[in-house]
This record gives sequence, structure tokens and C-alpha cells, in this order.
Amino acid sequence: MLSRVAEAIYWMCRYIERAENVARFIDVNLHLMLDLSVDPEGQWEPLITVTGDRRVFKGRYGEPNAENVIRFLTFDLDYPNSIIACLRAARENARQVREIISSEMWEQVNRFYLTVADASRNDRAFDRWHQFFEDVKLNSHLLTGLTEVTMSHGEAWHFACMGRLLERADKTSRILDVKYFILLPKVEYVNTPYDNIQWAAVLKSVSGLEMYRKQYHRINPKSVCEFLIFDRQFPRAIRYCLTAAESSLYAVTGNPTGTVNNAAERQLGRLRADLDYADVDEVVHIGMHDYLDHFQTKLNGVGDALASIFFGSALAPRSSEAVF
Repeated sequence: MLSRVAEAIYWMCRYIERAENVARFIDVNLHLMLDLSVDPEGQWEPLITVTGDRRVFKGRYGEPNAENVIRFLTFDLDYPNSIIACLRAARENARQVREIISSEMWEQVNRFYLTVADASRNDRAFDRWHQFFEDVKLNSHLLTGLTEVTMSHGEAWHFACMGRLLERADKTSRILDVKYFILLPKVEYVNTPYDNIQWAAVLKSVSGLEMYRKQYHRINPKSVCEFLIFDRQFPRAIRYCLTAAESSLYAVTGNPTGTVNNAAERQLGRLRADLDYADVDEVVHIGMHDYLDHFQTKLNGVGDALASIFFGSALAPRSSEAVF
């Protein structure tokens, strides 16, 4: 497969997944505002802090209140990780490979972008934020389903899977990191009903509350971390994403599973093995934020290795420097 085709498909799916996860990230904060009796405006600044783009936001919007933060993360075309900017980039990548993807996929990518672009030109979305972000998630799921059932499961499909799964693993780690490191305002709130509401909101943000309760029943911080990092079956868990991405990588290279013939196989295999042999007690001992920060750095290395091997570049130029 031509490297430009592989790269376009890979980034098309990464950008769609990124847009969905930004919607999830904002939506969990909206849910927390309904459940917690805290200063609502104070809960929005952490979302800007973790993007790494506080200076950019301050220069354009000033006060990090709900409307400004949502506009920045949702409709700001000049911010490359906003929902609309991600969808614009995804549509451009899809346009370049229209002969490779199915017509249904192209139509959905185009429709998805136009829907969000239309919402950005009026105030309708501000009257129904929860429904808007739900629509973003459902549109992303629709494209994933169309990719699954209308595209041949060859090399192009495996590049689509790798893009989607690596992006998903990264964003699950960041949603978890934000809760553990930033959103909890006081240490004395740990293991209180206040804390449990936040952990439940985190599970809702990855559509995992029901599956978690079937397995663990009661909300417990260690169990939530174990579920979102180490679970083998939940499709948004980090371990699941890396295992599936590794399978697609070996399908593309044609090398026997478990062998190492290039930097991408080595780095992804090592990262997946770290999860296979670690447990939540080790994560707690290291410190949740430090563990996740280290994981994100290594995951970025996997993306750079893929770019170097398959896309002909030393770094992944279309990935973002910010956490989103």
C-alpha cells in the first residue's frame, strides 16, 4: 500500500476518535456540574490546563468559564484539537482516499463534519449541549460501524484500526489522569460520596459504567483504575486497545506474532507487555499521574515509530503536541 494512502486512513480514524473523545471529555464535566455542589466555573479551568494550551486559550477567550471553554474545545477552527478542526482534518484525509474507503464511509465523514459545522454557525448547540455531544459520539460510532461492515479487512482496514485504537488508548489514559490528578479539589474528599460521584462520571465518559458494575458492582477507585487500564475485554480499556492495535500491526507487517522486526513492533509489544505484567497495586505505588504520564510518552513513541516505518517521516507530523 502507498504510504500516503496508509497515512491518510490512519489519521482519518485518529481524528474521528479524537473528536469523539473531546466530546466525552467535555460531557463528563457537564455531568459533574449537575451532580456536585461546587463552584461550576472553577471546574472548567482544569480542562484548559490539561490541553497544554492555556496561553492560547487565555489570549483568545480570557476567562475559563463554561461557554468559553466549550467554544474553544468544540468550535475553534484555529485550535487543531477542537472537535470541528479534527473533523475537518478527518474529512480532508477521507477525500484523499475516496477510492479506497467505501462510499458509505465517505458520506458519513462528510455528513459528520457538516453537522458540526452547521451547529457552529448558530446557537442551537448551546441550548442542548448534552444532546450535541451525544450526537458527536453517535456519529463517530456510526463511522466505526460502517468501517467494520463496508470495508474489506485488508491492510487499509488495519491502518484504520491502529489509528482508532492508539488514539482511544491515549484518551482513556488522559480522562483517567484528569480525574485523579486535577478534578478532585481536596484530598479529604477521597473515598467520600463526592469522590464516588466523580469516579462514576469518569466511567460514564467512556460508556463503561454498566460494564464496570456488572464486573465490580460497587464504585471503588482502585477497581475503576484496574478496569480502565488493565481489562482485557472492555473496548475502551487501555490494555484492550493496545492488544488489538498490535494484532493489526502484525497483520500489516506479515511477521509472526511475538517476533520483533521493526521499531514499531518492538515499542508497541513492550508497552503491551508492560500492561500484561503490571497490576493496579504497582500503578498506585508509582503514582497514578506519573504512571499515566510515562505511558503517554511511550505511546507517542509508538506513533512516531509507525510514522517513520510506514509513512516515510521521522515523526508523526499530523499528531498534536497537546494532550488532546
